[in-house]
Amino acid sequence: MNNKKISIPRGTADILGVEALRWSFVEQKAYEILQNYNYKEIRTPMFEDVDLFARSMGKTSDVVQKQMLTLERNTREGESGESKNTFALRPEGTASAVRSYIENSIDRKEPLTKLFYIGAMFRGERPQKGRLRQFNQIGVEAIGPNSQNAYLDAEVISLSMNLLKNFGVKDAVLKINSLGSSEDKENFANALREQLKKKQSCLCKNCQQRFDRNIFRVLDCKNKDCKKEVEALKIKGDYLSEESQKYYKDVKKALGEIGVEYQEACDLVRGLDYYTGIVFEITSKSLGSQDALGAGGRYNGLVEQLGGSKGVDAVGFSLGVERILLALQGEPQEGVGADVCLVALDENAFEKAFGILNDLRVSGIKSDIVYRTSSVKAQMRAANKTGAKYVLILGQDEMNKGIITLKNMEIGEQEEIELEKVVEFISSIL
Repeated sequence: MNNKKISIPRGTADILGVEALRWSFVEQKAYEILQNYNYKEIRTPMFEDVDLFARSMGKTSDVVQKQMLTLERNTREGESGESKNTFALRPEGTASAVRSYIENSIDRKEPLTKLFYIGAMFRGERPQKGRLRQFNQIGVEAIGPNSQNAYLDAEVISLSMNLLKNFGVKDAVLKINSLGSSEDKENFANALREQLKKKQSCLCKNCQQRFDRNIFRVLDCKNKDCKKEVEALKIKGDYLSEESQKYYKDVKKALGEIGVEYQEACDLVRGLDYYTGIVFEITSKSLGSQDALGAGGRYNGLVEQLGGSKGVDAVGFSLGVERILLALQGEPQEGVGADVCLVALDENAFEKAFGILNDLRVSGIKSDIVYRTSSVKAQMRAANKTGAKYVLILGQDEMNKGIITLKNMEIGEQEEIELEKVVEFISSIL
């Protein structure tokens, strides 16, 4: 028998204990805020046809070329009428949301569809801090016929910042830019190639390959030599048409009207092919070199590109949950831990304590109990590990008096509460 221990796959993580509670806090807060903005949840499969991502993100993008995790279909030829194309674990959420939008003919049902998703994504990257092979995103997509509107862009951008603020991220910095129309974007790409042509040999090997297939990725490169060359470029917004410049100005005005602070970054681009128009990124210095908390922008042509109707516009973003939690490292999180933990000093008291535990939970109070009736000291240590604000202590003496002892774990004070009024009293102090 092989008893060798099996380890977790590299680039993944177990989420346990208090860390899982921190995840729940972020997810629950996200659900609350996204619903306040009238976004509806969408849940798509974790894997899709590989062509979906190749067509949406671009066949020459780094994600499609190097990072997609694929699954071979174990299907006999002709079975169920399926082809033998490859599946891919989803590397991002936008393509799946758009595929669902098209497949379910949502454009015929409502003028503007506002969707959100929270879930796992997968990329075969070299694992490092803040970059895993399985990671989680909170994403938003606003899709609809002729829905390009500067105020909608401002809503989506402000929503991303509002989420981070409510999670407790204090140092988020918003950077924005405009890639303009498809024609503007092509002019920008040509201008970049012209400026970098003589410096091509100074770029890293990856960027030398990107030069022809996706020049915008050079602007994102972390290689010090590439960063040096990019910093020397004179990138301005002169590639934008008059119409695109006006739209960009309107978005900035709308953001200003609702008090959203931003920095303009002319070198900010998104490496995926589907982005046009407004693009933005949110960073945090606390994350080090992998400083992006999230990013987004417009992708007006993607619905048509994936077989949908013409003239359907879209804007969205995604935030990395792991990055958010790294930025919150050491920050106290609201809702983490139990409100109350019960300690029964003997077996006779345990039966009564278990009944009180149930009453507290039915009343909506987060509660736990120490299941081992060991020494008081050991039980109090166990209760403290639950993160409880208060501990209720019940023994034979308390039962004889019809009371229970309440200990405030923050200040260490104790008081006696009538057994029959304990749920009411706890509800009043929380």
